[in-house]
Parts: sequence; C-alpha cells; structure tokens
Amino acid sequence: MLTRIPAALVLAAAVVAGAIAATGPVSAAPATYQAESAALSGGARAETEHPGYTGSGYAGGFTDANRGAAAVTVTTSGSAAGANRLILRYANGTGGTRTVTLAVNGGTRQLSLPATAGWASWGTVSQNVTLNAGANTLAVRYGSGDNGNVNIDSLSVEPVVPAAGVVEAESGTLSGGARAESEHGGHTGSGYVGGFVDANRGAAVTFTVAGTATRSSLALRYANGTGSPRTMTVTVNGAAQQVSLPATASWSEWATANVTATTVVGSNTVAVSYGSADNGNVNLDSAALTADDTNPAPEGTAELESGFLGGGAVPAATAGATGTGAVSLPGTGARVIRTINQTVMGTATITLRYTASASGTVTTYVNGVKGAQLSLTGGSGWRTATHTAVLRAGLNIVGYGDATGVQLDNIAVTGSAALAARGATVPFTTYEAEAGTTTGTRLTPARQYTTDAAEASGRGAVKLTGTGQYVQITLTRPANALTVRASVPDGTSAPLAVHAGGSKVGDLSLTSKYSWMYGAYPFAEGPGGARPHRYFDDARILLPQTYPAGTVIRLAKDTAATGYITVDLVDAEVAAATTAPAGYVDARTHGANPGDGADDSAGIRAAIAAAQGTAAKGVWLPAGAYNLNSLVNVSGVDVRGAGIWHTVLNGSNRRGGFAITGAGTTIADLTFDGDVTTRDPDEAPNSDSFIEVESGSASTVFNVATNHAKTGLWLKQADGFFAAGLRVRNTMADGLNVNGNNGPTANVRVEQSTFRNTGDDGMAMWSWDRNNTVSRSVFAFNTISLPILANGAAIYGGTDNRIEDSLISDTVFNGAGIMVSSWHEAKPFGGTTAVQRTTLTRAGTRNWDWNTHTGAVWLFAERADITGALVLKDLDITDAGYHGMLFSWNKAITNVTVDNVRINGTGGATDAFTDDKGVPVSNAGSHGMHFNLVSGTGRFDRVTVAGVKGTGSQGMANDENRYTVQRGTGNSGW
Repeated sequence: MLTRIPAALVLAAAVVAGAIAATGPVSAAPATYQAESAALSGGARAETEHPGYTGSGYAGGFTDANRGAAAVTVTTSGSAAGANRLILRYANGTGGTRTVTLAVNGGTRQLSLPATAGWASWGTVSQNVTLNAGANTLAVRYGSGDNGNVNIDSLSVEPVVPAAGVVEAESGTLSGGARAESEHGGHTGSGYVGGFVDANRGAAVTFTVAGTATRSSLALRYANGTGSPRTMTVTVNGAAQQVSLPATASWSEWATANVTATTVVGSNTVAVSYGSADNGNVNLDSAALTADDTNPAPEGTAELESGFLGGGAVPAATAGATGTGAVSLPGTGARVIRTINQTVMGTATITLRYTASASGTVTTYVNGVKGAQLSLTGGSGWRTATHTAVLRAGLNIVGYGDATGVQLDNIAVTGSAALAARGATVPFTTYEAEAGTTTGTRLTPARQYTTDAAEASGRGAVKLTGTGQYVQITLTRPANALTVRASVPDGTSAPLAVHAGGSKVGDLSLTSKYSWMYGAYPFAEGPGGARPHRYFDDARILLPQTYPAGTVIRLAKDTAATGYITVDLVDAEVAAATTAPAGYVDARTHGANPGDGADDSAGIRAAIAAAQGTAAKGVWLPAGAYNLNSLVNVSGVDVRGAGIWHTVLNGSNRRGGFAITGAGTTIADLTFDGDVTTRDPDEAPNSDSFIEVESGSASTVFNVATNHAKTGLWLKQADGFFAAGLRVRNTMADGLNVNGNNGPTANVRVEQSTFRNTGDDGMAMWSWDRNNTVSRSVFAFNTISLPILANGAAIYGGTDNRIEDSLISDTVFNGAGIMVSSWHEAKPFGGTTAVQRTTLTRAGTRNWDWNTHTGAVWLFAERADITGALVLKDLDITDAGYHGMLFSWNKAITNVTVDNVRINGTGGATDAFTDDKGVPVSNAGSHGMHFNLVSGTGRFDRVTVAGVKGTGSQGMANDENRYTVQRGTGNSGW
C-alpha cells in the first residue's frame, strides 16, 4: 500500500544516501576506549585526515614500514569477569581483507578486517574474550604475520549477557579429550568445546542446567564444517539419545539442534558425548534448556487451539489437554475452525476430543457448510465423539460452534496428512520454466527494476522468440489443469500451444491487456513511458483428461502474431468439481444463467434475497461462466460455486465483485476474474475489489481465486473473520488489506493462501489513524511472491497482530519482504506485534524514489516512534537483495526482541546500473543489519549473519551509533 512519498523524507533520504554512514560499537552499556587516546607505539600515531571517526581522531601508522611494531594498547577499568565482547571499529580502504593481531592479557589471536567502502567509511568486527574483573590489557598490533594497513578508531568492551537457561559448553566438565577452544569465530562466551575427534571417541562435556518443567527442549548450538551430518549422544539425567547435527557452512558458522528430554524442576545433569555409535567431529558452543509445555497428541491429530477462534471462543489451559491447551466455547456464536490436509477425496471419520460440564450439542461445519449437531456427553475428564464428512483432496476446513460449557482439544481425521510447516498447503505443483527443457533462451537472472527477469519467479524465465520454439516440463504429480505465467509485448495477444504426452491439446490465450505499466506511482503514463514494468500475467486451461505423473507438457510458440512469449512458470493440478449443498437456492432459477453473455448481477442478487428465507441460507452457482458487472451485496448468506476451476465470474469495465455487508456471510469455491487494467489514483477510486468487507463479523471466505481485480480482499470491519485457501493474482493494488475503515477490526485470521503479482502489498494490516484499530489478527501459513510494488506482508500500527509461518519471496520494487511501520498515518503499536517462523527469499529491493536500499525485513518508524513490544523470532532470510534487516528512520524503535534470526546472504542484487534519475546503483553497503539513523533499544539473541556481499557491506552497520543493541548469546557474523 505504497502511496504518496513525503517530500521531506525523499530529500532527507537523498542526503543520507549521498553521505558515508559511520558504524561503531554498540551495547547496552559498553566501555569505549578511543584509539587516538591510547598508548601508541611502534609508529602508530593519532590522525584526523579521514572523517567519520568518533572521539578526536583515530590511530593510523599501521603501514608496512611499521610491520611487527605498530600497536594501540589500552587498559580497561571496571571490566566484568568472564565472557565479554570486544568490538573494534576500523577503516580499511584497501579494497581487500586485512589482518591485525589482538592481544588480551598477553594471549593473541588474529583478526580479519573486511574492506570498507573507503577510508572515510568505518566498520566493526567483534570477538568474544575472557576478561578479569577490573583491569585488563588489550592491544591491537600490526604483527609480523599480518598484512595491516588499516586505521583504528576505537575499542569497546561489553559483558556478554547469557539468555536465561543458557550454559556455555566451555564452562562444563571436560573429559576424554574434550577441550576448550577459541580458534573459530562466531562462538558465544569465551570459546567452545572441541576435541570430539575420532582419536577421542568417548570425549564428553558435562554440565548442570536448571530446569523449570518435567518436559524440556534442549537446544545445542554447534558447528559442523565436515560437509555432512554428524551425530553425538545427549544424556539428560541418565537417559541417552542420539542427535543428528546437519552440516554448517563452515567451522565459523553455527546452528542449533533441538532434542526433547524428560527433566526435573531444578538441577539437571546434561552430557554431550562422542558415543560409540556416533561419528562425532563437531564443536559444541552452548546448551539451552527451555520448558516444553506441549502434551503430545496422537499422530494424525490437529490441535484446535492453533486454529481460528471467533465469536468469543478463547484458549483454555486445561489439565490433560494435548498440544498447548484447548478451546473454550462459551455459547452461541462462538466457533473454532481448523485447516486439514486430506490425501484423497472421500468420506472421512472425524474424532473430536472434548470435555463438557453437562451433556449438550455442538454444531459441525465442513468447508464452510453448516452440518449436523454432534451430541456431547457431560461429565468429568476428556471424552471423544465421532462424526463423518465428505472431504475434498487437499485443503479442508472443519469447524465447531454454538456450544455452552464445552472445551474442545483436538480432532483426528482419517486420511489426513501434515500441512506444510511454512507457507500455504496448495493443490498445485509449480514448475519453473527455466528448470525445464527448452529450445528458447533462458533469461539472465537480474533484480533491476524495469527488467523482465526481476519480475520472474526465482528471477528466471524462458523467452521463446522463434516460431516452433518451446519449453517443456515433466509432471511429477497428475494434472488436468494448467495455469501459465507468461509475458507478451505490449499491445499484443497471442496463443501459446499446449501439448501433453506428444499431442496438442489446446491453446492458452495470452494478452497484454492487464500487464505493462509505465511511469512513477500511480503508473499512469502510456506505452513508451518511463519505468516500464508489470510484464507478466496468468492464463489457464482445463485439459481434456487427467494426465499421470511422468507426462511431458510442452508449451510452444506456434505463431508469428507476437515477437516473443516469455514463460515464467506453470502451476499444474487436478481440478475436481464440488456439488451443491442440500437446500441451497440455484441461481439459475433467478435469472443468473452462465454462458448467455448477459449481466448476471441482478439474478445473483435475486437468488441471495430468496436464500434469506430458507433454512440453509445458501446460493449455489453451478459450473459455468457468469458476468458480474457490478458489486453484489451479501449478508448472512453462503454464496458458493462448483470450484475455482468450474464456476467463474467475470467483471466488466473495472467493476464487479462482492460486498459483504452483514455477519455470518460465506463466499466459497469460485473464481472472480476482474477487468481492472490500471491503478486508481489515491483518493479517486474508480474500480472494484473482488471482495469488499463492509461489515463481516463471523464471516468466512474459503477456496476462492481472483485475477485482475483492484484488490483481492479489502476488509473494513469485522470481529471474527476467517479466510483460507485464497489464490490472489495480478491485482492492481494490495492483494489483501485488513483495516478498520468502517469500525474496530479484530480477530481476523487469513491462512493457507497464496498471493502473486499483486500491485501493492501482498498482505497488509492497516490501522489508519483517521479510523479504527486492527487488533489480535493473524496472517499465517501463507505464500507470497512477486509483489510488483511495496512489501510481501506489512503491519501498519495496531495491537497484538502477527505474521507467522509463511514463505515470502522475490519482492520487486520499493519494498521489503515484511514491513512493520508507523507509515500511512498509522495508529500507534500496542500489545505485542510478532513476526515469526517465516522464510524470506530474495526479498528487499532498491527504492528508486528515495535512493536507498531496503531490507528483507524492514522496521520503519516513519510517522512516529514505534514503542510497542515487537518480536522478530525464528526467521530465515536467504539471499536478501540488499540488507537482511533494516531499522529506519530518524525516529525511535524501542522494546524490540530479536531471537533466532538467520541471515544467509545479503547484497544478492548484484546487477549494477544507473537508475532513471542518473543515480548509480549497486549492492555496495548491503548489511546484515542496518540501523539507518534510528534510535531505540533492542535485545538480540542467536542472530547470525553470513554471506554478506557488496563493497563496504558489513554484518551490522549502526549509523552514528544511535541504536542501542543489547547483545545476548548465540550471535555471530556481526
């Protein structure tokens, strides 16, 4: 939802971009020693030639003429005994990595200092060291084995504060050849335990760890540079088990492995050993013991407390419940919904585990359709009740509601399989064209805005230029339906031939009508304008039969009607039709007749009105193509079709869609293909969203698809709104926006949905200050790719909202993978905002308008400080375009907790170019974490940075040392 750019921000950002950012040591309370004020010897001298230093200057003279002699020596005072972190601030304008020697109380080690952007650009490196209480002697020398030629600005020392329950391995009892070492960087504490080599089979480290529960998770932080998985034996209070430790990138890269153990409240004896059945050869850094409060459910069950809770349903911590608890239903209107993944279509038996104070009933819902009431027997303890339901292959939703004095624990569904651990569970398989066989040309991967490769999935595609050229893939699962993402030149339409198993079976109709945009936001220039973009669109076809795995699908340019066809990907699936629920009103009986070319809006409205007076309160749209030329209001009625591939509603002239105007509404099992070809200017709406939720409490949207709408779903007010199984493609604005424009919005959950090629944020929660707050809402288990503008997912203000368990990839322009921001006139953040258990791949872009890099994760204090609690946890950031995480800008971001964030690769946008304003762009200065002129405080544990690319890029850059970083344990690479 990127809109107008504040002029002051553009100017200020440009000034920052043109300056050299200074970085330096940070901690909760570091002791900083200026190098120019230290004892200088051997030719080292105080200098002020290059700007950007702190204090009154820096120490130079570390030149080849002074090799083996030049040194800076400081004596600390008031140091804490034990593990401390030493941070060296330096400049290295040589263009290559240089080395110096660090001496701590006489003990020495070599430090590597990566190149900075120039002599006026400063970086930091850190090392964990063991200090004595009080005074310690620290020296940085140009040793005889170093290549020196750097300038030293300062040394800072801060105590390493271990996280609760963490024990450093080197503090344990070592036996059998296990020994404390510090050779490899990135460890916490003063070192790690090595010696687990073949010659020392039986080597062990033993320590005592405090436990708070009878069931705990033991996290082992280790390095395994062997290139293959290794095993060790973990013994907790005498009970032994083997743990597998996957390879890490090197001996200086650290990972965490978790084992579940039976523990006691109090002291627990933990040993990690190279057992007789192990292959060892790892290093152990630390161990952390945390309570595991889950009560394991039988395999094949689904926990209800992890689903959607609405209408007053609340989590309950009840003894004997599995998982993390149960769900309490206090009465009419309360409901819980859980997503289920079925392996095949058919009748399944569902066993509900519950406890009830008195006998009664609970209403069942399957895929949004109200079912029978299930009898529950009252009494003490946990009980089970069973019912059957016809479930479709793949994603289903099972719900329960309208019960009093009942707690529901879990359901066991016959024939179910696990849902995806992260991202949406989808019925289709995606095949990347560039991974197939082709006679065309594979695009060179690129991330530069206005190039077609930058908008291709995975940054790769295949261009077919000659008649007869093709690309083909081999099915790994059966399929009878294909969606192809492709591009043709502006102003053209063309067929793309589809061959299956060696025979032509049809043509896909490709058009540029809904692609190709020009100019700056809102992209109103015509063909030939500046900044051409939005190259790709989707086309789909039902095949004449279901083809088995192993079938070759060929897409061929068998036409001269267009100069080229660029194929990005193929989604292939089995498209099964659904049947009408009992008692639903057939829309055809009210004048909505598919395929007749007439506008069906009035007929659908009439069917909805008729359904209001029925017991089922449902409208059935049989298979076929309908024309929906205007918005249709729906209140308290279920409108559903025969499936995404079978019931299709087509918009016209920028209009068409549904408006949910009352509680208890459902829309399911259909596709809306809009007719929106341009972006509306701000404050001048002139097109429709697929679904506009004017008032949608207790409503459900399930298994729907949309293409070419203004937005997929624009939610203005609801309390207890659930959506799952959405396929949102090629919108002109946001894929989905949850806001409070019509009233307070709370308890919204959107999950198991996919968003691709959205014209703005893929998913957004927006608490607009002019209106109302979004609270207690969740985006979970979603897959978001290729937002053409802005972010994969975003939270703008609000209270207790979360983004979690998702996959986000390939952001294109002026945005991040995930943004948390006070931008867009957002209300303040309250409660705890969480971003967790999410993978971001090739995320983060260049902002051409502000001349800055963004991050895969971007915390942006734009309108106001962000002071509400913010948690970033269990994130995997891979191959970020520029920064891994960006904190900005010129305000405060406080109360931040960052834990277990793995940044593996920054500066992945390696293409260098000059933008349309003449500004040179490269991946220089692409940091693992960049604190961009922002103040505040955050706690960082288990944050690792590796694979930093680009000149002057660092593990961390902290402009003007404004941000206070509280370093916990398990950090490395910064």
